[in-house]
Amino acid sequence: MTPGYVITADGSVFEGDSVGVEGISTGELVFNTSMTGYQEILTDPSYAGQIILMTSPHIGNYGTTLLDAQADRPYGAGLVMRALARRHSNWRAEGSLAAYLDLHRVIAVAGVDTRSLARHVRRFGSMPAAVGGGVERAAVRAAAADAPRLEGRDLVAKVTTPVPYEVAAVGPRRGRIVALDLGIKRDICARLANEGLDVTVVPAGTSAADIAALRPDALFLSNGPGDPEPLAGPIATVRATLGIMPVFGICLGHQVLGLALGAATVKLPFGHHGGNHPVRRISDGRVSITAHNHGFSVDLAGLGTADERGVVESPYGPVEPTHLNLNDRTLEGLRAGEVGAFGVQFHPEAAPGPRDADGLFGEFVRALDS
Repeated sequence: MTPGYVITADGSVFEGDSVGVEGISTGELVFNTSMTGYQEILTDPSYAGQIILMTSPHIGNYGTTLLDAQADRPYGAGLVMRALARRHSNWRAEGSLAAYLDLHRVIAVAGVDTRSLARHVRRFGSMPAAVGGGVERAAVRAAAADAPRLEGRDLVAKVTTPVPYEVAAVGPRRGRIVALDLGIKRDICARLANEGLDVTVVPAGTSAADIAALRPDALFLSNGPGDPEPLAGPIATVRATLGIMPVFGICLGHQVLGLALGAATVKLPFGHHGGNHPVRRISDGRVSITAHNHGFSVDLAGLGTADERGVVESPYGPVEPTHLNLNDRTLEGLRAGEVGAFGVQFHPEAAPGPRDADGLFGEFVRALDS
Protein backbone atom coordinates (compact mmCIF):
# COMPACT_ATOMS: atom_id res chain seq x y z
CA MET A 1 0.00 0.00 0.00
CA THR A 2 1.06 3.58 -0.65
CA PRO A 3 1.68 5.52 2.57
CA GLY A 4 -0.82 8.19 3.55
CA TYR A 5 -0.66 10.88 6.21
CA VAL A 6 -2.96 13.14 8.18
CA ILE A 7 -1.02 15.96 9.80
CA THR A 8 -2.64 18.69 11.86
CA ALA A 9 -1.50 22.30 12.12
CA ASP A 10 -0.06 21.65 15.57
CA GLY A 11 2.32 19.10 14.03
CA SER A 12 0.61 15.87 15.13
CA VAL A 13 1.12 13.03 12.63
CA PHE A 14 -1.30 10.16 11.97
CA GLU A 15 -0.18 7.53 9.48
CA GLY A 16 -2.21 5.23 7.25
CA ASP A 17 -2.58 4.03 3.69
CA SER A 18 -3.52 6.12 0.68
CA VAL A 19 -6.80 4.83 -0.77
CA GLY A 20 -7.68 7.78 -3.01
CA VAL A 21 -5.62 9.67 -5.53
CA GLU A 22 -2.08 10.84 -4.86
CA GLY A 23 -1.47 14.38 -3.76
CA ILE A 24 -2.06 16.77 -0.85
CA SER A 25 -5.21 18.57 0.24
CA THR A 26 -5.78 20.97 3.12
CA GLY A 27 -8.81 22.00 5.14
CA GLU A 28 -10.27 22.17 8.61
CA LEU A 29 -10.29 18.70 10.17
CA VAL A 30 -13.69 17.69 11.57
CA PHE A 31 -15.07 14.36 12.73
CA ASN A 32 -18.45 12.92 11.75
CA THR A 33 -20.16 10.38 14.03
CA SER A 34 -22.63 8.98 11.47
CA MET A 35 -22.47 5.21 11.01
CA THR A 36 -23.81 5.36 7.44
CA GLY A 37 -24.19 7.98 4.73
CA TYR A 38 -20.55 8.45 3.78
CA GLN A 39 -21.46 9.35 0.19
CA GLU A 40 -24.05 11.94 1.21
CA ILE A 41 -21.54 13.42 3.66
CA LEU A 42 -18.72 13.56 1.14
CA THR A 43 -20.92 15.26 -1.50
CA ASP A 44 -22.56 17.75 0.90
CA PRO A 45 -21.40 21.25 -0.19
CA SER A 46 -21.38 22.21 3.50
CA TYR A 47 -18.11 20.26 3.76
CA ALA A 48 -16.23 22.52 1.33
CA GLY A 49 -12.95 23.46 2.98
CA GLN A 50 -13.06 20.58 5.46
CA ILE A 51 -11.31 17.22 5.78
CA ILE A 52 -13.82 14.63 6.97
CA LEU A 53 -12.84 12.13 9.65
CA MET A 54 -15.34 9.27 9.95
CA THR A 55 -15.48 7.87 13.48
CA SER A 56 -17.41 4.75 12.45
CA PRO A 57 -14.64 2.19 11.89
CA HIS A 58 -15.90 0.45 8.73
CA ILE A 59 -16.59 2.67 5.71
CA GLY A 60 -17.61 1.68 2.18
CA ASN A 61 -19.36 -1.62 2.88
CA TYR A 62 -22.49 -0.83 0.85
CA GLY A 63 -20.80 0.92 -2.06
CA THR A 64 -22.03 4.06 -3.82
CA THR A 65 -24.97 5.05 -5.99
CA LEU A 66 -25.80 8.21 -7.90
CA LEU A 67 -29.11 8.46 -6.01
CA ASP A 68 -27.28 9.16 -2.72
CA ALA A 69 -25.09 12.00 -4.03
CA GLN A 70 -26.10 15.42 -2.71
CA ALA A 71 -24.24 17.25 -5.47
CA ASP A 72 -22.55 16.51 -8.78
CA ARG A 73 -19.23 15.86 -7.07
CA PRO A 74 -17.64 15.52 -3.63
CA TYR A 75 -16.97 18.80 -1.84
CA GLY A 76 -15.05 17.48 1.16
CA ALA A 77 -11.36 18.37 1.01
CA GLY A 78 -10.39 14.82 1.98
CA LEU A 79 -11.63 11.65 3.68
CA VAL A 80 -10.04 9.83 6.64
CA MET A 81 -11.13 6.34 7.76
CA ARG A 82 -10.15 3.50 10.07
CA ALA A 83 -10.91 0.81 7.49
CA LEU A 84 -12.09 0.98 3.87
CA ALA A 85 -14.21 -2.05 2.93
CA ARG A 86 -12.37 -4.42 0.59
CA ARG A 87 -15.64 -5.32 -1.11
CA HIS A 88 -19.13 -3.83 -1.08
CA SER A 89 -22.51 -5.53 -1.09
CA ASN A 90 -25.89 -3.84 -1.58
CA TRP A 91 -28.64 -4.15 -4.18
CA ARG A 92 -28.53 -0.39 -4.82
CA ALA A 93 -24.77 -0.21 -5.30
CA GLU A 94 -23.41 1.01 -8.64
CA GLY A 95 -19.75 0.81 -7.63
CA SER A 96 -17.29 0.81 -4.77
CA LEU A 97 -16.29 3.75 -2.61
CA ALA A 98 -12.69 3.26 -3.68
CA ALA A 99 -13.68 3.65 -7.33
CA TYR A 100 -15.80 6.69 -6.46
CA LEU A 101 -12.85 8.35 -4.71
CA ASP A 102 -10.64 7.68 -7.71
CA LEU A 103 -13.25 8.92 -10.22
CA HIS A 104 -13.68 12.23 -8.40
CA ARG A 105 -9.99 12.70 -7.54
CA VAL A 106 -10.50 12.64 -3.77
CA ILE A 107 -7.48 12.30 -1.49
CA ALA A 108 -8.31 9.72 1.17
CA VAL A 109 -6.41 7.84 3.85
CA ALA A 110 -7.46 4.61 5.59
CA GLY A 111 -5.79 2.58 8.31
CA VAL A 112 -5.66 5.65 10.57
CA ASP A 113 -6.16 5.42 14.33
CA THR A 114 -9.37 7.45 14.02
CA ARG A 115 -10.25 7.11 17.70
CA SER A 116 -7.01 8.82 18.68
CA LEU A 117 -7.42 11.46 15.97
CA ALA A 118 -11.02 12.23 16.99
CA ARG A 119 -9.92 12.59 20.62
CA HIS A 120 -7.20 14.97 19.48
CA VAL A 121 -9.80 17.15 17.76
CA ARG A 122 -12.11 16.98 20.79
CA ARG A 123 -9.28 18.04 23.07
CA PHE A 124 -7.74 20.82 20.98
CA GLY A 125 -10.64 21.77 18.73
CA SER A 126 -11.13 21.73 14.97
CA MET A 127 -7.95 22.93 13.32
CA PRO A 128 -6.35 23.22 9.90
CA ALA A 129 -4.77 20.02 8.66
CA ALA A 130 -3.39 18.36 5.55
CA VAL A 131 -4.09 14.92 4.15
CA GLY A 132 -1.70 13.36 1.66
CA GLY A 133 -1.19 10.15 -0.26
CA GLY A 134 1.83 9.01 -2.25
CA VAL A 135 3.86 12.05 -1.16
CA GLU A 136 6.61 12.73 1.34
CA ARG A 137 5.62 13.30 4.95
CA ALA A 138 7.57 16.57 5.02
CA ALA A 139 5.45 17.96 2.18
CA VAL A 140 2.23 17.12 4.03
CA ARG A 141 3.61 18.69 7.22
CA ALA A 142 4.49 21.90 5.36
CA ALA A 143 1.01 22.05 3.81
CA ALA A 144 -0.61 21.59 7.24
CA ALA A 145 1.44 24.44 8.69
CA ASP A 146 0.29 26.77 5.89
CA ALA A 147 -3.38 25.68 5.80
CA PRO A 148 -5.80 28.59 6.44
CA ARG A 149 -8.36 28.61 9.21
CA LEU A 150 -12.09 28.52 8.41
CA GLU A 151 -12.93 31.74 10.25
CA GLY A 152 -13.44 34.80 8.08
CA ARG A 153 -13.59 32.91 4.78
CA ASP A 154 -16.52 33.10 2.36
CA LEU A 155 -16.77 29.52 1.07
CA VAL A 156 -20.32 29.93 -0.21
CA ALA A 157 -19.09 31.65 -3.37
CA LYS A 158 -17.34 28.38 -4.31
CA VAL A 159 -20.41 26.17 -3.99
CA THR A 160 -23.47 28.24 -4.95
CA THR A 161 -25.16 27.72 -8.31
CA PRO A 162 -23.94 30.12 -11.02
CA VAL A 163 -27.41 30.43 -12.55
CA PRO A 164 -30.98 29.94 -11.28
CA TYR A 165 -32.74 26.63 -11.89
CA GLU A 166 -36.16 25.13 -11.21
CA VAL A 167 -37.32 22.09 -9.27
CA ALA A 168 -40.96 21.27 -10.00
CA ALA A 169 -43.50 20.43 -7.31
CA VAL A 170 -44.48 16.79 -6.85
CA GLY A 171 -48.19 16.14 -6.57
CA PRO A 172 -50.75 18.88 -5.88
CA ARG A 173 -49.13 22.31 -6.08
CA ARG A 174 -49.24 24.28 -2.82
CA GLY A 175 -47.01 27.25 -3.60
CA ARG A 176 -43.85 28.62 -5.13
CA ILE A 177 -40.71 29.51 -3.21
CA VAL A 178 -37.24 30.85 -3.85
CA ALA A 179 -34.33 28.93 -2.30
CA LEU A 180 -31.20 31.00 -1.72
CA ASP A 181 -28.41 28.56 -2.55
CA LEU A 182 -25.69 28.78 0.08
CA GLY A 183 -24.67 25.20 -0.70
CA ILE A 184 -27.98 23.40 -1.02
CA LYS A 185 -28.28 19.60 -0.97
CA ARG A 186 -30.32 17.74 -3.56
CA ASP A 187 -32.44 16.03 -0.92
CA ILE A 188 -33.52 19.41 0.45
CA CYS A 189 -34.84 20.43 -2.97
CA ALA A 190 -36.56 17.07 -3.31
CA ARG A 191 -38.13 17.37 0.13
CA LEU A 192 -39.48 20.87 -0.62
CA ALA A 193 -40.84 19.65 -3.97
CA ASN A 194 -42.54 16.72 -2.23
CA GLU A 195 -44.46 19.25 -0.14
CA GLY A 196 -46.01 20.55 -3.37
CA LEU A 197 -43.68 23.52 -3.75
CA ASP A 198 -42.24 24.78 -7.02
CA VAL A 199 -38.68 25.71 -6.08
CA THR A 200 -36.58 28.33 -7.85
CA VAL A 201 -32.97 27.94 -6.68
CA VAL A 202 -30.99 31.16 -7.05
CA PRO A 203 -27.32 32.10 -6.51
CA ALA A 204 -26.27 33.28 -3.07
CA GLY A 205 -25.59 36.78 -4.40
CA THR A 206 -29.18 37.33 -5.57
CA SER A 207 -30.62 40.61 -4.26
CA ALA A 208 -33.88 41.03 -2.37
CA ALA A 209 -35.27 43.01 -5.31
CA ASP A 210 -34.51 40.21 -7.75
CA ILE A 211 -36.10 37.68 -5.41
CA ALA A 212 -39.22 39.84 -5.05
CA ALA A 213 -39.42 40.13 -8.85
CA LEU A 214 -39.93 36.36 -9.00
CA ARG A 215 -43.07 36.82 -6.86
CA PRO A 216 -42.48 33.83 -4.56
CA ASP A 217 -44.72 32.87 -1.67
CA ALA A 218 -41.74 32.46 0.64
CA LEU A 219 -37.94 32.40 0.90
CA PHE A 220 -35.89 29.35 1.93
CA LEU A 221 -32.28 29.71 3.14
CA SER A 222 -30.18 26.60 2.55
CA ASN A 223 -27.31 24.92 4.29
CA GLY A 224 -23.75 25.73 3.26
CA PRO A 225 -20.08 25.80 4.29
CA GLY A 226 -17.90 28.00 6.42
CA ASP A 227 -18.20 31.12 8.51
CA PRO A 228 -21.54 32.96 8.17
CA GLU A 229 -20.25 36.42 9.15
CA PRO A 230 -18.46 37.22 5.85
CA LEU A 231 -21.73 36.64 3.92
CA ALA A 232 -22.66 40.33 3.72
CA GLY A 233 -24.71 39.92 0.54
CA PRO A 234 -27.01 37.10 1.72
CA ILE A 235 -27.41 38.75 5.14
CA ALA A 236 -28.51 42.01 3.49
CA THR A 237 -30.88 40.11 1.19
CA VAL A 238 -32.56 38.35 4.11
CA ARG A 239 -32.76 41.56 6.12
CA ALA A 240 -34.53 43.31 3.24
CA THR A 241 -36.96 40.39 2.88
CA LEU A 242 -38.02 40.09 6.53
CA GLY A 243 -41.67 40.96 6.96
CA ILE A 244 -42.40 40.76 3.24
CA MET A 245 -42.69 36.98 2.98
CA PRO A 246 -42.15 33.95 5.25
CA VAL A 247 -38.52 32.91 5.67
CA PHE A 248 -37.22 29.46 6.72
CA GLY A 249 -33.51 28.76 7.18
CA ILE A 250 -31.61 25.59 8.02
CA CYS A 251 -27.98 25.14 9.07
CA LEU A 252 -25.99 28.02 7.52
CA GLY A 253 -29.31 29.54 6.46
CA HIS A 254 -30.34 29.58 10.13
CA GLN A 255 -27.12 31.41 10.98
CA VAL A 256 -27.61 33.95 8.18
CA LEU A 257 -31.15 34.55 9.46
CA GLY A 258 -29.81 35.10 12.96
CA LEU A 259 -27.27 37.64 11.71
CA ALA A 260 -29.94 39.40 9.65
CA LEU A 261 -32.03 39.76 12.82
CA GLY A 262 -29.06 41.32 14.62
CA ALA A 263 -27.77 38.34 16.61
CA ALA A 264 -24.16 37.16 16.64
CA THR A 265 -22.49 33.88 15.71
CA VAL A 266 -19.70 32.04 17.52
CA LYS A 267 -17.26 29.33 16.45
CA LEU A 268 -17.82 26.03 18.25
CA PRO A 269 -14.79 24.13 19.59
CA PHE A 270 -15.22 21.19 17.20
CA GLY A 271 -18.67 21.71 15.73
CA HIS A 272 -21.55 19.29 15.32
CA HIS A 273 -21.17 16.69 12.58
CA GLY A 274 -23.28 13.54 12.61
CA GLY A 275 -26.74 12.04 12.68
CA ASN A 276 -27.24 11.48 16.41
CA HIS A 277 -27.61 14.88 18.12
CA PRO A 278 -30.49 15.16 20.63
CA VAL A 279 -32.42 18.43 20.29
CA ARG A 280 -35.23 19.54 22.61
CA ARG A 281 -38.16 21.61 21.36
CA ILE A 282 -38.58 24.20 24.08
CA SER A 283 -42.34 24.66 23.70
CA ASP A 284 -43.27 21.12 24.75
CA GLY A 285 -40.03 19.34 25.68
CA ARG A 286 -40.19 16.92 22.74
CA VAL A 287 -36.73 15.53 21.93
CA SER A 288 -35.70 14.69 18.37
CA ILE A 289 -32.55 12.94 17.22
CA THR A 290 -31.21 15.11 14.44
CA ALA A 291 -28.58 15.37 11.71
CA HIS A 292 -25.96 18.12 12.02
CA ASN A 293 -23.14 19.61 9.99
CA HIS A 294 -21.92 22.97 11.22
CA GLY A 295 -19.06 24.64 13.05
CA PHE A 296 -20.77 27.87 14.14
CA SER A 297 -23.73 28.68 16.38
CA VAL A 298 -26.15 31.61 16.69
CA ASP A 299 -25.87 33.60 19.93
CA LEU A 300 -29.01 35.60 20.73
CA ALA A 301 -27.17 37.40 23.54
CA GLY A 302 -25.83 39.70 20.83
CA LEU A 303 -29.32 41.22 20.68
CA GLY A 304 -29.47 42.09 24.37
CA THR A 305 -30.80 40.71 27.64
CA ALA A 306 -33.29 37.87 27.39
CA ASP A 307 -36.42 37.53 29.50
CA GLU A 308 -37.22 34.47 31.63
CA ARG A 309 -38.26 32.55 28.50
CA GLY A 310 -35.08 33.44 26.64
CA VAL A 311 -36.89 35.88 24.31
CA VAL A 312 -34.88 38.91 23.18
CA GLU A 313 -35.98 42.06 21.40
CA SER A 314 -34.70 42.83 17.90
CA PRO A 315 -35.37 45.54 15.31
CA TYR A 316 -37.85 43.02 13.85
CA GLY A 317 -39.74 42.26 17.03
CA PRO A 318 -39.21 39.53 19.63
CA VAL A 319 -36.88 36.66 18.74
CA GLU A 320 -37.73 33.43 20.53
CA PRO A 321 -35.40 30.43 21.00
CA THR A 322 -37.28 27.31 19.87
CA HIS A 323 -34.81 24.42 20.11
CA LEU A 324 -31.85 23.53 22.33
CA ASN A 325 -29.00 21.07 21.83
CA LEU A 326 -28.93 18.66 24.77
CA ASN A 327 -25.24 17.84 24.35
CA ASP A 328 -23.82 21.35 24.80
CA ARG A 329 -26.90 23.60 25.35
CA THR A 330 -26.28 25.61 22.18
CA LEU A 331 -29.17 27.23 20.34
CA GLU A 332 -30.76 24.97 17.73
CA GLY A 333 -33.71 27.06 16.55
CA LEU A 334 -35.24 30.54 16.61
CA ARG A 335 -38.41 32.29 15.57
CA ALA A 336 -39.19 35.93 14.80
CA GLY A 337 -42.97 35.70 14.73
CA GLU A 338 -43.76 39.30 13.82
CA VAL A 339 -41.93 38.94 10.49
CA GLY A 340 -42.82 35.27 9.87
CA ALA A 341 -39.25 33.96 10.03
CA PHE A 342 -37.87 30.83 11.68
CA GLY A 343 -34.79 28.67 11.41
CA VAL A 344 -33.18 25.52 12.79
CA GLN A 345 -29.53 24.61 13.07
CA PHE A 346 -30.05 20.94 12.23
CA HIS A 347 -31.11 19.21 9.01
CA PRO A 348 -34.78 18.12 9.05
CA GLU A 349 -34.29 16.34 5.70
CA ALA A 350 -31.34 14.42 7.23
CA ALA A 351 -29.64 12.69 4.25
CA PRO A 352 -28.07 10.97 6.05
CA GLY A 353 -29.66 10.59 9.45
CA PRO A 354 -32.98 10.34 11.26
CA ARG A 355 -36.05 12.27 10.12
CA ASP A 356 -37.56 13.05 13.51
CA ALA A 357 -37.80 16.74 12.55
CA ASP A 358 -39.23 16.22 9.06
CA GLY A 359 -42.46 17.97 10.07
CA LEU A 360 -40.72 21.34 9.88
CA PHE A 361 -41.21 21.30 6.11
CA GLY A 362 -44.95 21.02 6.64
CA GLU A 363 -44.77 23.91 9.09
CA PHE A 364 -43.05 25.98 6.40
CA VAL A 365 -45.81 25.21 3.88
CA ARG A 366 -48.47 26.17 6.40
CA ALA A 367 -46.70 29.52 6.89
CA LEU A 368 -47.36 30.26 3.20
CA ASP A 369 -51.09 30.34 3.91
CA SER A 370 -50.91 32.50 7.03
